[in-house]
Amino acid sequence: MKGFVLGGVSSGVGKTVATLAITRALSDAGYAVQPAKAGPDFIDPSHHEAVAGRPSRNLDLWLEGEEGLRRNYYRGDGDVCIVEGVMGLYDGDASSTAMVAEALGLPVVLVVDSSAGMESVAATALGFREYAASIGREIEVAGIVAQRAHGGRHEAGIRDALPDDLEYFGRVPPNDDLEIPDRHLGLEMGHEATLPTAALRDAAASLSAERLASIAREPPKPESAAESADRPDIDARIAVASDAAFCFRYPATIERFRERAEVLTFSPVAGDPVPNCDGVYLPGGYPELHAAALEDTGTLSELGQLASEGLAVFGECGGLMAMSQSLTTADGDRSEMAGILPADVTVHDRYQALDHVELEASAATLTAAAGDRLRGHEFHYSSADVDADARFAFETVRGSGIDGDRDGLLEYDSLGTYAHVHPESGAFDRFLESISSSGSNDR
Repeated sequence: MKGFVLGGVSSGVGKTVATLAITRALSDAGYAVQPAKAGPDFIDPSHHEAVAGRPSRNLDLWLEGEEGLRRNYYRGDGDVCIVEGVMGLYDGDASSTAMVAEALGLPVVLVVDSSAGMESVAATALGFREYAASIGREIEVAGIVAQRAHGGRHEAGIRDALPDDLEYFGRVPPNDDLEIPDRHLGLEMGHEATLPTAALRDAAASLSAERLASIAREPPKPESAAESADRPDIDARIAVASDAAFCFRYPATIERFRERAEVLTFSPVAGDPVPNCDGVYLPGGYPELHAAALEDTGTLSELGQLASEGLAVFGECGGLMAMSQSLTTADGDRSEMAGILPADVTVHDRYQALDHVELEASAATLTAAAGDRLRGHEFHYSSADVDADARFAFETVRGSGIDGDRDGLLEYDSLGTYAHVHPESGAFDRFLESISSSGSNDR
């Protein structure tokens, strides 16, 4: 599958809207588009899926390594892959958009805010192209998409100012209907803020789908299969929380579960009972927006009781929040949670941590053997006030974790972390094998 990377000159330049407009343009031209996101983001991919009709792949060198990155890319399905970048093209020391483009050998289409410039847009693009050589990276900036550019003289001025070896792929015209609302953690999810079809098609009409498709390139194939490919199926049932409160999960995680075990889903917000299972995965999301419902439905209370009886529960970020004793929102509203972990969580107005992380297991736990290192990422607005006798699974080699030095609260046979990990880390294979070796939860 051929592809290209859509990089931005900075955060907030409109990469997601440009990605959606290009997806619409290529789809209308008859191409099956496989969307992807450079970096660990969960929100932008939800918008990709809403337009492309297939799950978006996360491509992150820190989380997956170069071979894992390529394996995840080739798990996609389509004619053309559009990889939306993260922040500005060169921003980030662990897995920048440029690093992802270089690892995959894909050309970059640069998104430039053109609302107040013409020749300067060309100068910006030229600078981004030349900068790659100055830092020793093999990055090909093939051309630009002019974000928020008008037609007529404005568009012609931008196009004519570009050097011959920087192509003009079109523009995304200014349109208030193409603004996606945001909140803490980023944009609203794709199902909450779907862009109007007419506005998206108007933007797509100002882009050259055929020229964009013509520059797409096929990355090198991975040299090795995933580690789990040689691992046997597991006689286990894994229940995954899936609703508006628990919506931050990688497609690759669910795929890994389904490759090796039986997957069941349930909605704590809707009050679904916990399925008869051997282990529960609570992904991240927005439990703070649904805290009252989570308290009232009784599902978390049931989960807390089952955990005390030995059911293994693994929660990441929002999952950790739901596993805590209580959750207090930024407005001061307090709700009881599952009561599995010895912590009380408070949501703040500003983010408390944002980084790629590395954790070292202090002892064997659900997702790692003693001494193992896991790479992941953290981004949360909450903090956890833990009991004095709380036990931790990990030392933080990089990142903030729960208390600045440690992450992974342990209680019963359960684990809650602020870090999100990718299945290429091996953590979810370890989780499945842990719950299988401990025996079924018969009830």
